[in-house]
Amino acid sequence: MNSNINLPGFEEVIVNKTEVIEDKFCFYVEMPVKEHPCPNCGALTLKVHDYRTQKIKHLKVFERHTVIFYKKRRYSCVCGKRFAENNPFIERYQRLSIEYNQAIKIRSIKGKTFKETAEIYGISSSTVVRRFDELAERTIQEEPKDLPKAIAIDEYKGDTKEGKYQLIIADAVTREPIDILPNRYKKTIMHYLKKYGANVEFVVMDMSPSFKAAVQQALGKPVIIADRFHFVRYIYWALDSVRRRIQSDWHDYDRKKCKKMRHVFHKHSEKLTEEDKWYLKRYLGFSKELKTAYELKEAFSNWFVQAKENGLGNILKTKTSLIDFYRKVEQANIPEFKKAIKTLQNWQIEIVNSFAYNFTNGFLEGINNLTKVMKRNAFGFRSFKRFRAKILLTHKYKKVGVHVG
Repeated sequence: MNSNINLPGFEEVIVNKTEVIEDKFCFYVEMPVKEHPCPNCGALTLKVHDYRTQKIKHLKVFERHTVIFYKKRRYSCVCGKRFAENNPFIERYQRLSIEYNQAIKIRSIKGKTFKETAEIYGISSSTVVRRFDELAERTIQEEPKDLPKAIAIDEYKGDTKEGKYQLIIADAVTREPIDILPNRYKKTIMHYLKKYGANVEFVVMDMSPSFKAAVQQALGKPVIIADRFHFVRYIYWALDSVRRRIQSDWHDYDRKKCKKMRHVFHKHSEKLTEEDKWYLKRYLGFSKELKTAYELKEAFSNWFVQAKENGLGNILKTKTSLIDFYRKVEQANIPEFKKAIKTLQNWQIEIVNSFAYNFTNGFLEGINNLTKVMKRNAFGFRSFKRFRAKILLTHKYKKVGVHVG
């Protein structure tokens, strides 16, 4: 007697019986008899040769593992060829249904580890890895055809067989990862950009001399844009260095308390609470040099805010104001700040470009954060190829849920 139950993906299937065996749902199904073309001669046939029962793992039903017992039919043709009937739910030589395999592939991307995915679906880790590799091979290109007009590059610590650090390249407009290079060597970056970077006009990066040299030698004269976070922190580092040097001579209580309250030096003056202002006034009163260093930091913060408002229209004003800041630092004669502005002067064109063009590397830092979490969850990846696929597929399927299965 046929059941009236309908399973997704099994709409054309006849369900003969359902039962529960050892907390597993068991469905006994078969396909309706219909004419099939012979794969050998192409003639249509209805002649049934024999039946075989195939056990198939399927997605959970009501949180119970599900098994399909498929009464597979084979047809025979007048030419002597025998062949299995067509069905919509399992591929040839498989023991897992099509939907089950799809769910495993998605979970292998979104899940923490391959082992965790294997435990959820009741299969081996090697099966999950194989499904992941199949999806990666079909979905991810080994190399892109051409890079877009604006790209962002950054390194991350991968610790694969290829090297300690890898380099990620992303589209600076869409903010989607494009490719990952096995290392951050200048020669590797140059070769890659020469091969695929014919259309590149803008490159966003941190303040790495080797990155800058590789980009310039490979692409000629693209517009290089320094990421704002990376040049702003030099001023904050300078202020922090001054604070640590000066507070080392203070009484233990004030030295420890100043270290604990160091965030008051970093906050913009307009965002300080009354308590923050009290501590700031107290510690700046201990040292004229520390007070001057703080005033330089505030001057740089005001320049930064004004530079963002200026944009491309008043870029000359932004550059002039930055040169004025250099003069203030020279007059203050604080070693830590003089060292910081040397770096800013070396990267002045790239820094000014960051306000002329609305590109940033901030989204890449977020991607790298997620990459580090993936690596930590998996206790590292030895295979660069698989780690690369994991990163790229995670962002490709980031809007796909893992509720199936």
